[in-house]
Amino acid sequence: MNTSTATTPALRPLGRSGLSVSPLCLGGNVFGWTVDERTAFNLLDAWVDAGMNFIDTADVYSRWVPGHAGGESETIIGKWLKASGKRQRVVLATKVGKDMGDGKVGLAPGYVRRAVDASLKRLQTDVIDLYQSHDDDPKITLADTLGTYAELIRAGKVRAIGASNFSAARLSEAIDTSTKHGLPRYESLQPLYNLVERPAFEAELETVCVRNGIGVIPFYALASGFLSGKYRSEADLGKSARGQGVKKYLNPRGLRVLDALDAVAQRVNATPAQVALAWQIARPSITAPIASATSLAQLSDLVAAARLALDADALRTLDSASA
Repeated sequence: MNTSTATTPALRPLGRSGLSVSPLCLGGNVFGWTVDERTAFNLLDAWVDAGMNFIDTADVYSRWVPGHAGGESETIIGKWLKASGKRQRVVLATKVGKDMGDGKVGLAPGYVRRAVDASLKRLQTDVIDLYQSHDDDPKITLADTLGTYAELIRAGKVRAIGASNFSAARLSEAIDTSTKHGLPRYESLQPLYNLVERPAFEAELETVCVRNGIGVIPFYALASGFLSGKYRSEADLGKSARGQGVKKYLNPRGLRVLDALDAVAQRVNATPAQVALAWQIARPSITAPIASATSLAQLSDLVAAARLALDADALRTLDSASA
């Protein structure tokens, strides 16, 4: 893979956190699931060597795999950080709050304190750059959760905090709570967003993020692989472990989006996946979409997407098809 940094994309500010991140984030959800440790090391090395610095994981990855307990992804990343010596070249993001079993779930202060220590141990690092609430926890007051994060920041365990899967109303309330009580604020939001999943973010969340200078790092940026173009009929769904998850996109609108991606990709000499990611990167409200790779060829695709600038005509074509 060509890892030349000659055309490395400029880093972007992540909210008001002081962190600067590459315009694309490598998703760690596949590490320990569909990607073994050795392959993960190769992918992480190639990512950083290509001038990219943003990596996202979560404590719960990959608990859904039979025989797994969660923490598998963080453990692999931690081993790589130790073996590679590249910790200073990475903005490391992880999350807390999804169900880890045995009552380990949510954002209660005591649990968050234990969970961050467990993540730090698995990641073999002293500090998490971006620690995110993986889900909103309505049972715990926002002031309690944000107060706990303030402690972790003071202790040097966390640099900045983010939210994932929050509604616009709760994100606004969290920002107001931070202002009112002088607590750290969520500097990033991780919402579901891509060319076939636009309304949930664009309807309300986008306005809240832009108004408050919150960085946006969408997950499922390629709609579980659908926007790569490899699933075009029900017969294609068996191509990977994630195939069944894209069945819902095989409708007239989804196929219209694929047609638009094909047309633009052909015109700019890129792949549909590169174009789908470049469309997100070009949106002013978006900081860095998150996408995962299971091979060096896929990773090369991601790096190329971060370097691809779409013109106004291409953006219009995609906006229109996905409207």
